[in-house]
Amino acid sequence: MASISTFVKSLRDIMRNDSGVNGDAQRIEQITWMLFLKVYSEKEKEWKFEDPNWTSIIPEECQWDNWAHDDFTGKAITGDKLLDFVNNTLFPTLRKLEINDSTPIKKSIVKTTFEDANNYMKDGALLRQVLNVIDGIDLGDYQQSHAFGEIYESILRELQSAGSSGEFYTPRAVTEFMAEMIDPQIGEKMADFACGTGGFLTSWIHQLEKKVKSTADREALGNSIYGIEKKQFPYMLCITNMLLHGVDVPKIYHDNSLTKNVLDYTEKEKFDVILMNPPYGGNEKADIKKHFPADIASSETADLFMAVIMYRLKRNGRAAVVLPDGFLFGTDNAKLALKKKLISEFNLHTIIRLPGSVFAPYTSIATNLLFFDNSGPTKETWFYRMEMPTGRKAFNKTNPIALKDLAPVKEWWSDRKVIEDEKKSEDSAITYKSKNYTAEEIADHGYNLDLCGFPQEEKVILSPEETITNFIAKREALEKEIDEKLEELKTLLEIK
Repeated sequence: MASISTFVKSLRDIMRNDSGVNGDAQRIEQITWMLFLKVYSEKEKEWKFEDPNWTSIIPEECQWDNWAHDDFTGKAITGDKLLDFVNNTLFPTLRKLEINDSTPIKKSIVKTTFEDANNYMKDGALLRQVLNVIDGIDLGDYQQSHAFGEIYESILRELQSAGSSGEFYTPRAVTEFMAEMIDPQIGEKMADFACGTGGFLTSWIHQLEKKVKSTADREALGNSIYGIEKKQFPYMLCITNMLLHGVDVPKIYHDNSLTKNVLDYTEKEKFDVILMNPPYGGNEKADIKKHFPADIASSETADLFMAVIMYRLKRNGRAAVVLPDGFLFGTDNAKLALKKKLISEFNLHTIIRLPGSVFAPYTSIATNLLFFDNSGPTKETWFYRMEMPTGRKAFNKTNPIALKDLAPVKEWWSDRKVIEDEKKSEDSAITYKSKNYTAEEIADHGYNLDLCGFPQEEKVILSPEETITNFIAKREALEKEIDEKLEELKTLLEIK
């Protein structure tokens, strides 16, 4: 099989000639639904081998081998006939598949994956070329299957440069670090209530795989994850990601985690571990806020997800969460109530302050990693400021954060100590790179968790190309926000 870069480039080059596909976001979405059907086809062959009575939920004419596969005998459909089949048979059929509560998850995911998927291509001959490239992957071959896993990861990384789709991606180094520090155990159930493309789920799997010693352990691993994703495109990416990682029954749901009253969660709906990067910067409508106690009913999305996390974490359960600086030093009533609840009812044992460029150039919002458990109230919280690696001014698209950059944090994690910053002068106050504070000290500080932060603003110097990319990303994010506000206004006007 061609190299990863050649595979992705060949698909991009073909699709650039199609007038129906505009930009990387649509290109990736177009590739994804085809990848899903290719991967699902290979999985069905495995399931049929394991269970001779297996029957596909996909009608025969819509199964991959019967329309997408090309044996190069001239029989494969192409051109207008292929386009007509995809638009008027394949998509309508998969969207209308009949499912109910008794339908197995590995069958129902076909319908949920295609509910809002789109075929953007308008040239049937080019569509045939794309299908042939994807069909050339031999997922039955271990080496090719492993290589394709890397290809899929590269596609997910490209989401960062696909406009607003970048919101679905957390750097792999960050998800791997958080999963490693959480230390997964066989038999535990882990959840991500805004799972995007499944980055935290796959990092959990990678860490747990190290502890698999039996067939029972392997089965427990596959049953250990749970995810919810509100948006169709990342949901589709996540389902495919899970199938590629050997999770045959992915408990991933296309839903909104904020639409249920948090007081109604039962013990069965709680988890041993929660790993996630809640969407932040967004605002929720009044009807969503009604699902939360009045004192924590924030309009900020990240705050509401923090409340969900606290209400769905089992006794003695563990959580690791990415949160923006605004949560740490926010003083509005809801944030203060959330932080008081976090300190008084949970053990917030560690906060890692990340450099502002970790998510650059796609957002300039500084982020933090909060680690806590449900073992009892906080006694003390350790803060640690992660510095940029020596010789580096900032992380960026071409040189993103890597797991090795987090090595100093891991070293400190297992041997915690107070670390003072070097004083600039005899008169300057002492500041800290790392320090522990008691719950009482945090309360006296007004629950302001902005401690051991960067003593001065980072000077991030971007190349002209990165500056332009940053500008485009910010512009698209702003346009998206404007569009959402306009839709809200339209809805309000219609109500009136």
